[in-house]
Amino acid sequence: MKRIEQLASLAFGGMFLLLSLLIAVETLLRKFFKVSLQGVDELSGYALAVGATLAFTIALFGRAHMRIDIFHERLPQGLQSVLNWLSALFMSGLGLFLVWVCMNVVLETLDYGSTAQTPWATPLIYPQSVWMAGLAVFALVALGYGLRATWLLASGRHQALNHEFNPKGVSEELQEELADFAQRQQQPHKPTAAPALAGEGA
Repeated sequence: MKRIEQLASLAFGGMFLLLSLLIAVETLLRKFFKVSLQGVDELSGYALAVGATLAFTIALFGRAHMRIDIFHERLPQGLQSVLNWLSALFMSGLGLFLVWVCMNVVLETLDYGSTAQTPWATPLIYPQSVWMAGLAVFALVALGYGLRATWLLASGRHQALNHEFNPKGVSEELQEELADFAQRQQQPHKPTAAPALAGEGA
């Protein structure tokens, strides 16, 4: 799971970094040469669609999906575990539903041979296939989480279930930020060479 999270994060960051560079090149070409690449806005739409699917997965790993938890932490441990299990189960169902809807869109695109209404006239099957692949990764991860939560609940491991699936509270986020800050502070700094004194070595 950690490996999938790292790959999704790298793909997300790399895609938007490349998009930022293309937008910068497009802006400079328009400003100084009155020329346009005629497609950066189209690529931006594809990047947002695919990036959203990657963000779903990354947020799932980090328990960053929003949940209303005003009363959650005040409930008994057993009831908390049931609610956390239901949350994981519904997220699995949502992931599978999104893949099903996306698959219908892709199949319709194949039937009609749809192309983008842009100067590039891109066959939509290509960006939509990447979009569906991103949703499939999210659905598989959500399904894995749902099965994990079901197993923990069935085996009576309520404390472990709550530890892994509780909504992330403010105190936990603060502890993570402090731990990350402490880790950055412990990283060794490269010593800088002292400036040579005037006349040294003369």
